Amino acid sequence: MTSQTLRDARKYEETMEKMIAKDERPAFHLSTRVGWLNDPNGFSFYKGEYHLFYQYHPYDSKWGPMHWGHAVSKDLLHWDYLPAALAPDTLYDIEGCFSGSAIELPDGRQLLMYTGVQKKPLPDGKLREVQTQCIAIGDGIDYEKYPNNPVLDENDLPEHGSKYDFRDPKIWRHRDGTYRCVIGNCTEDKSGCILLYSSPDAIHWKYEKVLAENQNRFGKMWECPDFFELDGKQVLLTSPQDMLPKGFEYHNGNGTLCLIGEFDEETNTFTSEHDQSIDYGIDFYAPQTILAPDGRRIMIGWMQNWDTCNLHQSNKNWFGQMSLPRELSIKDGRLIQRPIKELEYLRCAEVRYEDVSFTDTIKLDGINGRRIDMEITLRSGDEQNLYRKFAVRFAQNDSYHTSISFRPYESILKIDRKFSGSRRAVIHQRRSLVRDRNGEIKLRIILDRFSVEVFVNDGEHVLSATIYTDQSADGISFFVDGKVTMDIDKYDLRDGGNV
Repeated sequence: MTSQTLRDARKYEETMEKMIAKDERPAFHLSTRVGWLNDPNGFSFYKGEYHLFYQYHPYDSKWGPMHWGHAVSKDLLHWDYLPAALAPDTLYDIEGCFSGSAIELPDGRQLLMYTGVQKKPLPDGKLREVQTQCIAIGDGIDYEKYPNNPVLDENDLPEHGSKYDFRDPKIWRHRDGTYRCVIGNCTEDKSGCILLYSSPDAIHWKYEKVLAENQNRFGKMWECPDFFELDGKQVLLTSPQDMLPKGFEYHNGNGTLCLIGEFDEETNTFTSEHDQSIDYGIDFYAPQTILAPDGRRIMIGWMQNWDTCNLHQSNKNWFGQMSLPRELSIKDGRLIQRPIKELEYLRCAEVRYEDVSFTDTIKLDGINGRRIDMEITLRSGDEQNLYRKFAVRFAQNDSYHTSISFRPYESILKIDRKFSGSRRAVIHQRRSLVRDRNGEIKLRIILDRFSVEVFVNDGEHVLSATIYTDQSADGISFFVDGKVTMDIDKYDLRDGGNV
C-alpha cells in the first residue's frame, strides 16, 4: 500500500516537472525529474527495459531526505520517468532511503535492496544516524517494503564494523541460484572496507566476510561498491571519501577506485593486482554497473562532485545528471571505458577533416556545437621538434570557454573549466598522466548541453566535467605551441534525453 509520503512525492514531481523546459535539460544524459539527483541506484534490466533509480530529493534542488527517483529506457539514451519508487516513510528509513540496487526474482517480481537511515540516541543523549539494509518488492512501478525490515543491521556486522557507516548494497544472483551482495562499511578509525553477504532467497541474509580492506590506502570510508567478473578478471569498484592525492592517479576529496584482480569462490577471497581511478575529471562519483542482456558490462555514474554540487543556482528546478553509460572491458590489466554503441545512432551531420596542419590557433568550418561527438587524432607536425602544448577549446564565445590541453613532454592531459562562467572558486581543473607515442594521442570529446566527457586513447582514461556556460557559447577552436597535424571527425547529436 502506497504511503501518503510517497503519494505526495509522486503528485509533486508530476506537477513540477512541467515547469522545466526540454531545452533546459541535458539532451541525452538522464537528469532528475525535478529537484535533486545524486547516486545511481538499482541499475537493472527488467521486463524488457533498463531501469535506473537514483537518490532523489524532489522538493528542492539541494540534497535533502532521500527518496528513490525512477526512469526507464530501451537504449540508455531516451528516458521515460516513472513515479518515485521509494520515500522515507517508515521508522527504519525515516531519515532517508539511501543507495542500493535491484534484481529480478524467479517469480518475476523486482526486488530493491537499499540502505535505511534513522537517528538513534547515543549514551550522551545526542542523536546519530544509524544505517541498516532493507528491501522492497514490486512490479516495476509500485514497491512494497518488506514487513520484517531491516534485513541486515548492526548484529550482522563484523567485529569493529560501524553501524553508522553501513550502506549501499549491490546485489547479484550467483550462478547456483543463490544471492550475494557487497556493502560499504568502515572500521573504528574510519578506514573503509567492503563486506560480503549471502542469501538463499535475496531476503534472508548472512554475513560472510570482509571482502576488501582499505587500510587507509585510498581515502577513508568506501561507498557504493560494485563487484563483478570482466574479461576473466574480478573487478571491485568503490568511491572512497576524503582521499589524498597520489601523483596524477588520485585527487583530493571524494574520488573513485577500481581494483582488478582474482577471486577464489571457494574461500570468497579477492586478491587485488591493479588499482586505478575510474574517472580522472572533475565530476564523477558512485558508479554502478549492469550486465546487459547482450553480455556487455555497462557502467553509469553520478556526473557531479560533492565539493561543488551545492554551489549551483538555487532558482533552478532541477540539479543533477548521470554520466553517459559506458561499456567496460579490460586491456593489459587496465579498465577501459567507451561510450555505449547506441550513442552512434544519435549521430548526424558529419564534418570530417584529415591532415590539418597548423602552428597557432585555428577554427574550422562546421566544427562547433554543444551537442556533439568529436574524435581527434593528434600527431606531431615536426618529428625533430615536438610541440609543447595542444589545446581544444569548446563551449566558447568572446567571454567563455572550457578546454582540454595536452603537454607531450610531461604526457599530462588537463581539463580546465575556470573560464566557463563560474563565479565560485571551486575545483575547475584536473590533470591526468596519459599514454602517448611521440606526441600522438586520440581524444573523443562528447558534449551535451551541460557537460563534457573526454575519452582518451579509445577509453584508457576518461575525464568528465559539468559546465553551465550559456548555450549560445558553441564555438570550438584549436591551439598549439609548436606544430601539429590532426584528423577530426565531428557529428552533431540528436536529442535523447528525458521524456
